[in-house]
Formats: sequence, C-alpha cells, structure tokens
Amino acid sequence: MKKRKRREVLLIACILLATLAACSHGNDYVPKPRTYLRFDFAPKQYTLCDTLPLPFTFERATESQMVLKKQARNMVWVDLTYPQYKGIVFLSYLPLHGVENLAKQVDTSYRLLKMHFDRSSGVEERQYVDEDNRVFATTYLLKGASVASTYQFWVTDSSDHFLRGSLYLDCPPSNDSLAPILDYLRQDLVHLLETLRWRTTHP
Repeated sequence: MKKRKRREVLLIACILLATLAACSHGNDYVPKPRTYLRFDFAPKQYTLCDTLPLPFTFERATESQMVLKKQARNMVWVDLTYPQYKGIVFLSYLPLHGVENLAKQVDTSYRLLKMHFDRSSGVEERQYVDEDNRVFATTYLLKGASVASTYQFWVTDSSDHFLRGSLYLDCPPSNDSLAPILDYLRQDLVHLLETLRWRTTHP
C-alpha cells in the first residue's frame, strides 16, 4: 500500500515538474517573421508596342499582351494584360481640344482615383516631365492592403493627347502578400511612361 502511494506521489511530482518546465520557456517565445508568397520573375525585356490606330507608341514587357477593346466618341480603351500574374492595366485615350478639355480630363481622372481613397492608407503622388518629347505625367501610388488599384497615372502633351492608366489584379485584394507582383508590374508602367512618344496625327 505504501509502495503504491509512493508511486502516485512520484507520478504527480513528475507531472508538476514537466508542467513547470514547459511554462518556464514561455518567455522565450519569438514570433515568426511575416512571410510572403515567393514569385520567380523573368528578367525584364521590352518591345515596341504596335499601338495603331492610336496616336502614340511605348515599350511594353514582352510577357504582356495588348488588346484593343473598343472605340466610341473619340475615346479608345485598351487592355494591357499579364495572364501569368492575373494583372491588367486599363488604358483609355482621348484626343484633347483645348486647355479646358485637358482640365476636365484631369478632374475626371482624380475623381476616379478618389473612389479608392476609403480603403487607402496613403497616396504617393509623383510628377514625370519630358520636355523634349512633350510627355507630362502624374502618377499615384495608393497604399493599403485592400486597395483594388494600387497604381494609376495620367499623361498628356498638354494640348492634343490624354492617356489614363490604372493597374489591377484579377483576384481579391491582399496587397501585402501580392506586393512583389504589384512592384514588378509597376516597373513596367514606369517604363511605359519613359518610352511614350506621341504621333503627329489622331486616330
């Protein structure tokens, strides 16, 4: 009987020691760093984009595809797609007719941009100016995990042409995990602006 009690006492003691040992390591917990999906991107390669009948040219990434969607009331809609990343850049072109028309298009672009402000944690605005080629652009980087369009821009020659672009991914917005793809595609849009050249005639 005494041996049995000793065994029970010994068993309880072992359990208590094991519990204390487990608790003693609780303060040593180190949170795991945030991880992201890994993407293997191909080296950047660009080709001159055949944009006829549009009155401008630019260089696009060779892995992208350009689709002329429709044309109505002098406005032309174009999609620049990235099937492997489910990315799409919506482009819309409109010929200008004077300074008032330019102001109207800038205002429209800003109103479309503001639709994303509710889910944005901040907007980074930048200007791009190429005097020699009459390329004047404003770009907007929208921050926030659930912003649908993280990068938008408009570009003009200030007199005859107006082009607006917006980047989307065809999936639920989760921009923290999708940040590598968004950054990768944003590089192509910067390159688009740097290589944009206007033609002398309208479509």
